[in-house]
Amino acid sequence: MTVDLQRLNVNLASAQASATYRMMDRVAAKRASGARVISLSAGEPDFDTPAHVCDAAIEAIRAGHTRYTQVAGMRPLREAIAAKFQRDNGLDIGWQDTIVCTGGKQVIYNALSATLNAGDEVIVPAPYWVSYPEMVQLSGATPVIVSCGADVGFKLTPAALARAISASTRWLILNSPSNPTGAVYTREELAALAEVLLAHPHVLVLSDDIYEHLTFDGARFHTLAAVEPRLAPRTLTMNGVSKAYAMTGWRIGFGTGPRWLLEAMEKVQGQQTSGTCSISQHAALAALTGPQDFIGESRAVFEERRDLMVRMLNDTPGLSCLVPGGAFYAFASCEGLLGRRTAAGTLLNTDEDVAGALLDEANVAVVHGSAFGLGPYIRIAYALDTESLRQACLAIREFCQSLRD
Repeated sequence: MTVDLQRLNVNLASAQASATYRMMDRVAAKRASGARVISLSAGEPDFDTPAHVCDAAIEAIRAGHTRYTQVAGMRPLREAIAAKFQRDNGLDIGWQDTIVCTGGKQVIYNALSATLNAGDEVIVPAPYWVSYPEMVQLSGATPVIVSCGADVGFKLTPAALARAISASTRWLILNSPSNPTGAVYTREELAALAEVLLAHPHVLVLSDDIYEHLTFDGARFHTLAAVEPRLAPRTLTMNGVSKAYAMTGWRIGFGTGPRWLLEAMEKVQGQQTSGTCSISQHAALAALTGPQDFIGESRAVFEERRDLMVRMLNDTPGLSCLVPGGAFYAFASCEGLLGRRTAAGTLLNTDEDVAGALLDEANVAVVHGSAFGLGPYIRIAYALDTESLRQACLAIREFCQSLRD
């Protein structure tokens, strides 16, 4: 009898590895060979974690706070999270209405895996963060991709939402500010989407607010459950400390939503990872309750970098880029490069070809837009110092100028 030891879970077999991490692996391999690569592929602030946050973590270690915590997080941190949602978002919740997870990604995965079954559908506006549809598939459900192009500012419209909803729809995922486009929904735009959702009480909403504090041009951030409180009983609002406080490696995400959902998510987490790292929780507590100056200072830096990046990209032949309203990504169309050849003879048929050639021939790493559900684009993360960004843009421009028909 032949035994297939490599037989995988059917949901995993159809899932794709993260395109972002694949590019990061390629960058690491090139650097290991001695190449100097400017990486614009990772969605990670280049700032150091604030000193008072690091100090709190060190003190937690010295105080012996190295034991297991409750699965849903230690109470002082959950109290701080509730206070944050009240202060910043106008959500009237208590600490019991929160959950702490190992990164924002686990908040989302816990919610989907706890609620999805075969036959369920999840509406995912595209461009999307690469992990949304994969998480849906891993949970046994079907992602319903709704294309939202540049003509609508890369944002879901009420009409498109209404067309996508079916009797099988279980979730809508909204991300504002957006990864990969930086698009930010206004209060009016969220209210219009809410009107559609109110007519479909079977649809849950996952509001990914991880880039909440990175909005530019004086724009104010809004979250759906605050814009339309009638949706709060079926909305999971997700956030974390990774982007706002430059704490990506600390792996702390959190969320608030209806108690039945949080209890189900806690059950999943209890059998998966249990409680989040105790030291990271103490660090997150310091981040949420300590000085908040870092947020405004880093936002101003990112806005300056955005302006530089968009200006230089739009001055590059073959590229065009809308001005993102938030986050730290530029989503540039590379349609004008397709069908041309690089100096090394590579024919650029797709945006993935463009991203690959930029790494191979210009030593600049970006991620192809089709990995985020919309091509031909490239996603450029401007989470690097200004001089590195300038040098990267110059290398991209030189690459584009060297193309031939």
